[in-house]
Amino acid sequence: MKINLPDRQRWLVIVAGVCVLLFILDQAAFEPLSDLWDQHAAEIARLETTVRDGRSLITRGPRLQQTWDEMQRATLPRDPAQSEHDVLEEFQNWSRSTGVELGSVKPVWKHGDSDGYSLLECRLDATGALGALTRFLYDLEKAPLALRVESLEFSSRDDTGDRLTLSLTVTGLRLAPLEGKS
Repeated sequence: MKINLPDRQRWLVIVAGVCVLLFILDQAAFEPLSDLWDQHAAEIARLETTVRDGRSLITRGPRLQQTWDEMQRATLPRDPAQSEHDVLEEFQNWSRSTGVELGSVKPVWKHGDSDGYSLLECRLDATGALGALTRFLYDLEKAPLALRVESLEFSSRDDTGDRLTLSLTVTGLRLAPLEGKS
């Protein structure tokens, strides 16, 4: 069994050349194509998610539009004086219905972060029993007006805690810019 050395060397050179060629082909073509394939797969997954979200939004569109219309109807009137009147009247109504005594009510108009809206900030003090004050807060939260409780603080006016004072900051939304007021 005699092996022809030049044939063996030739085969080794061919095998080594094929290995080097495969390595170069892997580095120059296969890896970039594999990376590109992975990027395309990730982009396809992102687009499928976007399409699914878009279809869901289209399906929910009428209900979202109805909710947005209801929210816009709940905002304060465009007339600042009417807005203040409506909010103060609601405070009085809730006060009468719950038995809470209103102390001071201080409305202040503020500019919104954009020109599309303005805020009516009301600071008020109310006194009453815990049940009456919590009912007052419940009525305020369930009101059809676009009001939000920004802060509240309870404090006791006597040793037994029968009479409490509620200090409250409420903000009302008006979908109109503030005209010349600061």
